[in-house]
Amino acid sequence: MDKSKIPADQAEALGALMDDHRAVKKLFKAFKDTGDRHEKKSIALEVCQQLTVHATIEEEIFYPALRGVGDDIDDMLDEAQVEHQVAKDLIAAIEEDPAGDMLEANFTVLSEYVSHHIEEEEGELFKHAIKAKVNLRDVAAAMAARKEELMQQTA
Repeated sequence: MDKSKIPADQAEALGALMDDHRAVKKLFKAFKDTGDRHEKKSIALEVCQQLTVHATIEEEIFYPALRGVGDDIDDMLDEAQVEHQVAKDLIAAIEEDPAGDMLEANFTVLSEYVSHHIEEEEGELFKHAIKAKVNLRDVAAAMAARKEELMQQTA
């Protein structure tokens, strides 16, 4: 999705979520590109932290702001919640044993799963929110404040 084509009252919120998506995708690539086991562990833990914060913001603020706008959006939100739970399970497995033999497998599945989730979110959910003209200005401010709070807690 091209951020320059997002309407002004949605640009900050959707843009922030897209920025998170891009940051995690770069880390997925960095993990894949390195052969250093210590670096893989470090990248994996960074991704887990970023995804946990991102999912929390979406679940607490962004998704509720879209809930009830339309049946199609509600269906997408239901699916996203299930996808988040699967990602949380994989994150828990990685965080439980980041130096373990299953790191590569768990991280690979997490990256594939999250990449699919990002495609659906940006390709479907965001487009439906734009089409429904949902005003996300207040949502953007709440998301930014919550992200800052969560990042301080995990620092």
